[in-house]
Amino acid sequence: MKTIALYSIKGGVGKTAAAVNLAYFAAQEGFQTLLCDLDPQGSTSFYFRIRPAKKYNSVKFLRGGEKLAGYIKGTDYAHLDLLPADFSFRNLDIALHEMKKPRKKFGKILSPFDREYEYLFLDCPPNITLASENVFRAADLICVPLIPTTLSLLAFEKLIEFIKTSKINRKKIYVFFSMVEKRKKLHRESIARFKENNPRVFLTKIPYSTDIEKMGVHREPAACSKPKSAAADSYRQLWREIKNL
Repeated sequence: MKTIALYSIKGGVGKTAAAVNLAYFAAQEGFQTLLCDLDPQGSTSFYFRIRPAKKYNSVKFLRGGEKLAGYIKGTDYAHLDLLPADFSFRNLDIALHEMKKPRKKFGKILSPFDREYEYLFLDCPPNITLASENVFRAADLICVPLIPTTLSLLAFEKLIEFIKTSKINRKKIYVFFSMVEKRKKLHRESIARFKENNPRVFLTKIPYSTDIEKMGVHREPAACSKPKSAAADSYRQLWREIKNL
């Protein structure tokens, strides 16, 4: 099983939309795929019209084991399952601090899924916490969406500082640019400047698109509501790049 985390320090950069569409394309190719919503906001779960079981919470998640599989729910799409988020996930860090080896807990929690799934996508909350560090250690690949603006690029520098301090393999991190408007000179220049010092950047750029914004209205991947759109095509291309790494 390959574990792919969608992560950003900043919110509102298209992280969840990417997680939803990438998982969808993986499943469409016949890969048994699990999408795990770790964000207490539960946006991924919302897109798939799925609510967590009433007894499911952060404590149950951290216990892991075979019982955790009982909280996985099927989606409307073949080969794609979802482990939904619960609002109690906002307390994950508190619970982690009380556990043994708290920085490597997620790897143990998620490892049983290896028997059933070929791809595991993690939609992560926008912060740097102990839970984030768990994700970084458990993931095989960390995909970071960046809007090509100064503040977004500064946030990425903070992430790299944390990665170095925590002694996590930086080679896991790949960037893709999100909400790109090619007509904007600032976006074009920011992307070019970033690539000069950061070789691990996907070629595919996710455009700023109302089709992506409307995912919250349609409550399905953009690749379903607008399969021939530029947004759907960009996610399809990004998935191909990720798959071929």
